[in-house]
Amino acid sequence: MASTYFVTGIGTGIGKTIVSAIITQKLKADYWKPIQSGDLHNSDSLTVKRLISNSKTTIHQERFRLSQPLSPHLSAKIDGVDLKIADFQLPPTENNLIIEGAGGLMVPLNDQELMLDLIKVLKTKVIVVSKNYLGSINHTLLTLQILSTNQIPVEGIIFNGEANKHTENYIEQYSKLPILGRIPELNDLNQDTIRSAGNFLNLNIRQ
Repeated sequence: MASTYFVTGIGTGIGKTIVSAIITQKLKADYWKPIQSGDLHNSDSLTVKRLISNSKTTIHQERFRLSQPLSPHLSAKIDGVDLKIADFQLPPTENNLIIEGAGGLMVPLNDQELMLDLIKVLKTKVIVVSKNYLGSINHTLLTLQILSTNQIPVEGIIFNGEANKHTENYIEQYSKLPILGRIPELNDLNQDTIRSAGNFLNLNIRQ
């Protein structure tokens, strides 16, 4: 039976798209970005499509394509789009599916609903992407606490970028969650490096 995972991050700019591409390639899974906000000609879906090299993956069309590189709720207002969680449905597939969120859990989609609410509606497990910087322990543990409070299952944590064993060990010890991998800083982003980076992940998911 195929599995669905929602990739979220502890903030913006921590490498969710690259990590999503690595997971997608490793599992030969499908990929879906429900909301693209800005950069429509260089979207995350196009980036993942460019970086993967298997023939099994399907890149599913975004549900909303918003013109401004802003929080989805503001970009939707500027574009005159009525963005509601009720309008989202999982794309049909019999393959494993990787869903990439926009920003973190508390990113607003409209005046009442957050990215967190979308995860609840889609009823998926979550993979949390963390990156080491001053404050990342706080941001990572807050993200995990919100998921726990909302009874959303977490598959595990992936650390992306430069390593910091003290930070990573503390997060692992405190959260008691599986560490699915530690992806080093990738200098060249291409199909070969994305494929090779899959070796840094430990994903017990049926392919």
